[in-house]
Amino acid sequence: MRPNGSWQAVARKDLLATSLPWRALAYVVTGAVVGVVVLASLVASLTTGALFTVFLVGVPLLAVPVVAAVPLGALERRRLRIMDAEPAPSPHRPARPGPRGWLGTRLREQATWRALAYTGLLAVVLGPVELIAVTYGLLMPLVMICAPISVAEAGPIVLLKFWPLDSLTEAFAAAFLGVAVLLLAAYPITALATAHALLARLLLTSTKAESGERLAELTRSRSRLVEAFEVERRRIERDLHDGAQQRLVALTMTLGLAKVSRGEEAAELVARAHEEAKLALAEIRDLIRGIHPRILADRGLPAAVAELADRSPVPVEVDVDVPRLPEPVESVAYFVVSEGLTNVAKHSGAERARVRGRLDGRLLTVEIRDDGVGGADVTAGTGLAGLADRVSAVEGRLMLSSPPGGPTLLRAEIECLPALPP
Repeated sequence: MRPNGSWQAVARKDLLATSLPWRALAYVVTGAVVGVVVLASLVASLTTGALFTVFLVGVPLLAVPVVAAVPLGALERRRLRIMDAEPAPSPHRPARPGPRGWLGTRLREQATWRALAYTGLLAVVLGPVELIAVTYGLLMPLVMICAPISVAEAGPIVLLKFWPLDSLTEAFAAAFLGVAVLLLAAYPITALATAHALLARLLLTSTKAESGERLAELTRSRSRLVEAFEVERRRIERDLHDGAQQRLVALTMTLGLAKVSRGEEAAELVARAHEEAKLALAEIRDLIRGIHPRILADRGLPAAVAELADRSPVPVEVDVDVPRLPEPVESVAYFVVSEGLTNVAKHSGAERARVRGRLDGRLLTVEIRDDGVGGADVTAGTGLAGLADRVSAVEGRLMLSSPPGGPTLLRAEIECLPALPP
């Protein structure tokens, strides 16, 4: 939301002809409801925590508002779409896996404490103010507009406990006044909603410093990804030169000898050439599979992961239930599983592994879990670091939990939209 544009919209003469007052009313009404709920929750949490602090049970309850401020901030960023269609990016960094990892990451962030400050403002200031605005700017005019119906059914009434109405004429006068109040209330309600939305964006979205850090990290990640692609290109050249090319050269020489040979010697040379051709095809097929497997392009991620599991020397349980996804997302998820199962086979000493994949709304989650010795470290080698860069390039995040003694959990989260059916 652009502040200047917002305040200019409030001051427009044709404000009532736009959709802004209706959106502002929805924002203020929902804000009042959320504020009341947050205030009641804060009072209950702090009171219960204070009462049980003597028994040391209430200490964790005192930390509940800090933890609850994070999902509340996410809710408020979604509510900002009522006022403005521009997305409100989350200021939080990817958290380490597990409850302790998540809590440790969040407590070290400024964004969490800004969300806590916003929670206090919403409960103590913004929520009550918006509740008053809804009461006097919406409910009271509606009661006045309904005055003729009340007088017609019940006779003389005392409107709003201070305005006696003895006839339908006085009731219709009150109704017309209610319409005028309702129209005039659109301006302060819109201004209040605009101010609330600006404050929410200030406290709950990324600051310039955080955006700069993310941009710098993304730049470094993409730089590492370019280097990884260059290394991969050289590896492909080396594999072609040292593997398939040598076999093709041997095949050519064998066929050349077969041309000048006779009898059983020629038959043996042809048979040897046949074996060389099959080995060359197998090496080329494995090389192509490493670049982009055909089964992934034809049948999608579940089938490709099942093939990886079949080729793994460690027994792998596969539980991947996702639809067809955009090609970059499927490719990254496939290589996460491929690298994860390779590490399980080479380093973990595991007896079993499990691959799980789910699409929850727009979030694709892929997990590789094993019962090995643990102790994996992203910084210890290039494989997982390159994988993290690959995931980061599609705006995803890679998390690793591998305590000494195991188990190891590699988890990738990628936000995406399901691919349209062909």
